[in-house]
Amino acid sequence: MALTFDTLPEVALARDLVRGWWGLDIGLSDAKGGGADRVATTLRDQLHVLAPKLQATVTEFAAQLGKGRLRGAHVLTGPSELFLVAAPVFGTSSVYGMVYTSIFRREGDVAPGVLAAIGCTPEEARAIADSIPYVIESDIARVKDLVAGAAAAVERALPADVMPTTFIHPFDEIVGDAPAVRDVVKLLTKVVKSEATVLVHGESGTGKELIARAIHYHGPRAKKPFVVQNCSAFNDNLLESALFGHVRGAFTGAVKDQPGLFQVADGGTFFLDEIGDMSAALQVKLLRVLQEGTFMPVGGTKPVRVDVRIVAASHKDLANMVAHKQFREDLFYRVNVLKITVPPLRERVADIPRLAQHFVAKHWKAHKQERPAPMLSQSALARLVAYPWPGNIRELENEIERMLVLAGDATELTGSMVSTRVAGMVAAPAKALRDALSTAEAEAMSQAVGRHLGDRDGAAADLGISRAYLDARCAALGLETGK
Repeated sequence: MALTFDTLPEVALARDLVRGWWGLDIGLSDAKGGGADRVATTLRDQLHVLAPKLQATVTEFAAQLGKGRLRGAHVLTGPSELFLVAAPVFGTSSVYGMVYTSIFRREGDVAPGVLAAIGCTPEEARAIADSIPYVIESDIARVKDLVAGAAAAVERALPADVMPTTFIHPFDEIVGDAPAVRDVVKLLTKVVKSEATVLVHGESGTGKELIARAIHYHGPRAKKPFVVQNCSAFNDNLLESALFGHVRGAFTGAVKDQPGLFQVADGGTFFLDEIGDMSAALQVKLLRVLQEGTFMPVGGTKPVRVDVRIVAASHKDLANMVAHKQFREDLFYRVNVLKITVPPLRERVADIPRLAQHFVAKHWKAHKQERPAPMLSQSALARLVAYPWPGNIRELENEIERMLVLAGDATELTGSMVSTRVAGMVAAPAKALRDALSTAEAEAMSQAVGRHLGDRDGAAADLGISRAYLDARCAALGLETGK
């Protein structure tokens, strides 16, 4: 953890600046407050004895992060005049740790609270006070920006590995192992063995059709047809003809008998999506199919008998619609024999990394690419995890497909490839400032190297920085010009 932190060019830049301007140093703590003994080394190592007090502050900050998902840098109150400027580092599914620096904001004698924390004599305390750099109020914003920049660098450098799941189930259609998903799978193992009608409830984009397919292809009707119809796709007349078929001459243009989807699904499973949008008249005909297994084609005089298992789905609350006379009560009880509620993506955030990698593999294979699929970076996953996904899994899949198209030949999907719609919901103003600073820095370095015809020694002297620092920043910013 410390090795990765100490060798990052962005951290080196932030450390050089806080050391040069204020005599501070930057440290990294884990998510539980461990590692807080990395206190500012430029304070002549006298403040390390405050580590127990610091660690309590860090631990409290970590608890706040776990609850509120704080972002950016924050000023935390420590013992007496001691403060921490801290910024969180988010991993794939949890808080990885925090980057911080310790500061004093009041000059003068060391207060009794600090003396008690340090456990030293007044003479020793005065010697320590003489060596402590103070940060004035107007400079704290600058310290916060540097700490936040270092935290962002650590976040980008984290590996984007997704821990393998130990949750095994037979439904290949379903990806994830969040508690809500486990509940659905547990219920499915029982549902697929029956022939009962099933009602699948969930928001748009949660994968209700995948649940219906799992019910069919893992059940006794797997070798029979699986038919899908969205009840909100047609008006009443077209939907009635699609579901029940029609006979020749039933209406203008009906030049021959046409079987309906119920006949096509005979022996198999019929998935009626958005059943809550079905009109009252069609609800009556559907109720007859469920009760008696027969229906009358449009314009027909002879009933048709079918053996079909119905799986209905809706994003609406059908029970509430029944209470408001918007859905037939008798039909509701017929379709609500077994109910499966599909959780929205915001209730299974831990599954987002696994779903994202699943969609990368799916769409890469669909494009028949021979090269290995690009990897998802930590910065990209951090943005995907933080977004609320109102469109649920469907929206996430579309976002991944978009990133793959825009990535071209890149071997990694980075945070910069995430759409502004998704990234904009979670980005903090400080990140936008860092992007602007990085752009300006890259332009200045590129122009300097160009003026010196690729000579980085001359460019470094022109910019007033060391050659080693120029090389580190060029590597961090992806600049390959010069030697």
